[in-house]
Formats: sequence, C-alpha cells, structure tokens
Amino acid sequence: MEKTDLVLATMKEAGKALSAGQISELSGLDRKEVDKVMKTLKTGGKIVSPKNCYWQPV
Repeated sequence: MEKTDLVLATMKEAGKALSAGQISELSGLDRKEVDKVMKTLKTGGKIVSPKNCYWQPV
C-alpha cells in the first residue's frame, strides 16, 4: 500500500478529524513521512481541515 493510501485509509477508519501526530501513531509511519503525504493530499484537495491542525478526507 502506498503511503498516500495508508494515510487516507487511517483517516477514514478513524471516522473523525485527526492531527498529523495521531495519523503517525495509528498508521505506523514516521511523522515526517506523514507531513509530506499530507502536504500532497492538501495540494490535491483530498483532505480538508475542519479545525486548526486537524484533517479529514473530503
């Protein structure tokens, strides 16, 4: 599974908005990797922020 898919799957499974730290813990990915993936997802419009520093899939 690609890191992008893993991050999105982790967010969807949680069913709520998550911080990058929470995504890192739940997915097992390094925090820096999560930050890189989230930057790509934000640019692509695949995730949104309902509140400061928390993200969820569109």
